[in-house]
Amino acid sequence: MDLNWQTALAILEVVWVNILLSGDNAVVIALACRGLPARQRRAGLVLGAGVAVLLRIVFTVIVAKLLSTPFLRILGSILLLWVAVKLITEDEEADDDAVKASERLLSAIWTIAVADMVMSLDNVLAIAAIAKDNMALMALGLVISIPLIVAGATLIMALLARFPLMVWAGAGLLGWVAGEMLDSDPYLVERFGEAQLKHLEIPFAIAGAAIVLGVGFVMKRRASAHAA
Repeated sequence: MDLNWQTALAILEVVWVNILLSGDNAVVIALACRGLPARQRRAGLVLGAGVAVLLRIVFTVIVAKLLSTPFLRILGSILLLWVAVKLITEDEEADDDAVKASERLLSAIWTIAVADMVMSLDNVLAIAAIAKDNMALMALGLVISIPLIVAGATLIMALLARFPLMVWAGAGLLGWVAGEMLDSDPYLVERFGEAQLKHLEIPFAIAGAAIVLGVGFVMKRRASAHAA
């Protein structure tokens, strides 16, 4: 790949678009890593961002086939709702036991991977369009964006520590994204029509956020009652 001004501009475009599209990914990474022991948070942030970028590279190769698969977005929406509720209800207290701490790190990375796998389906389209099928360009631009995603997740995690209610806001955002995914599932589009589903995009998103917050609230209440 010749490194000229056009290539440099294309790399900057890929990095910039990836940052713009990575807000929800940074939220997931921050929520998943906030309960890790302090010494493992940086590893969780870096590995989480790496997973997000790797999944985007993989999905860009097979995105056209994936996006046309019926029920894929329905399944992805359900998975993302589950992840959002899990991020609300998980225990935030760090454990000093090395084995348990390692398990928490692996659990956080797995949570990030599942959420990013779902949310990357649409995001890679914009990145692929800019890269114009140049896989080396796309990969380089995404790799460069890793530290920027880590910085965003670090900032969000600091805000979560200072303003605990933002945990609920972040989880609600993931529920909103999960609801939005339903309006473009090929099966639902074929059954109800694209125009009809577009009218339902906002109601679906609101319902997704409400489900996450409602289920999360009930589960937190039950956990508190059980602990008492």
